[in-house]
Amino acid sequence: MATFKNIQSLGALEGKRVLVRADLNVPMKADHEGDMTVTDDTRIRSVAPTLKALSEQGAKVIVMSHFGRPKGQTVPEMSLEPLGQPLANITGLPVLFINDCIGAEVAETIDGMENGAVLLLENVRFYPGEEDNDPEFARALAQNGDVFVNDAFSCCHRAHASTEGIAHLLPSAAGLALEAELKALENALGNPQHPVAAVVGGAKVSTKLDVLTHLVEKVDHLIIGGGMANTFLAAQGVDVGKSLCEHDLADTARDILARAEAAGCTVHLPTDVVVAKEFKAHADNRTVALDDVAQNEMILDVGPASVAKLAEQLKSCKTLIWNGPMGAFEIEPFDAATVTLAKAAGALTEAGSLLSVAGGGDTVAALNHAGVAEQFSHISTAGGAFLEWMEGKELPGVKVLKQ
Repeated sequence: MATFKNIQSLGALEGKRVLVRADLNVPMKADHEGDMTVTDDTRIRSVAPTLKALSEQGAKVIVMSHFGRPKGQTVPEMSLEPLGQPLANITGLPVLFINDCIGAEVAETIDGMENGAVLLLENVRFYPGEEDNDPEFARALAQNGDVFVNDAFSCCHRAHASTEGIAHLLPSAAGLALEAELKALENALGNPQHPVAAVVGGAKVSTKLDVLTHLVEKVDHLIIGGGMANTFLAAQGVDVGKSLCEHDLADTARDILARAEAAGCTVHLPTDVVVAKEFKAHADNRTVALDDVAQNEMILDVGPASVAKLAEQLKSCKTLIWNGPMGAFEIEPFDAATVTLAKAAGALTEAGSLLSVAGGGDTVAALNHAGVAEQFSHISTAGGAFLEWMEGKELPGVKVLKQ
């Protein structure tokens, strides 16, 4: 197992300038006064323990982040200034904001900081050098600090100046949230307890080809749900009616099934499904066997008999990785399979028999919807980084922190 440098490895931090890469790219909307307010503060909460720990050690805490896609231009609506107050509220620390991230004025402000104080820098993506991982821009950022702490797993799949470039220039470490994330991921796929199950759902096989190809070599049970299950069913000769399905990927689906068989991985596809003639909440629906899907019907969820079998299968597993919903969970009653299986996984985790790690955009929403997010061992708020980890790729922002 690779070991990662953590905050403890940096030694005494009293009076040191610590540059922290956070991910403050949080959803916001305008309130009735026109002020921007945060609608989901999960990412701010995740970096708060690191900022507090550094402040308690007497460090000058300097926070870097991106926001939106300004493409190397200064875009006032993408300023980080509105995030200063939410950051202060959640950390319980006063947060000062400065409207740049490099240069003399930033250096002067940092010099004047008291130990334990927090400074939020302006959006690093206002400079084209950030996404280009330009060595000059990385050097300009590094001049603001004595050490670098990365606490933004969701940005680690990108080799940008503030995630990867800077780590070559300063003593660097993983923050508390990143350290917890890396440990959870190592336990789930790097060095897991077998049997290992993976739930992979979502609309399209094409977006998760690399995930599926990697997982069949790593897990004992691959549970496929969502629209992508239809592509696998169609590839095996099932008539899926007017369901979402990538018929052009039939050969690819058969190839993945053959690889799974060769690797000793059991692939679980639905044996019964919930169908409807239209995609809308509470549409007339029926539960049918696979050979009973009508031409004018679409599969919108995995059927109850399949879910009961899967829940039973999880009882024999030690580790679970979950990415994507089992059906059209955003509209009732086609959320039933996702909710039922998630509750089964949550209960097994709480009972101590299952280590469960979940991540990816829709996954967090689906598990929150099922009311089991708190029960899972670890939930990653990262989208792209979590998927690339599931694909077996080395993440640049993590690789650079290895001992």
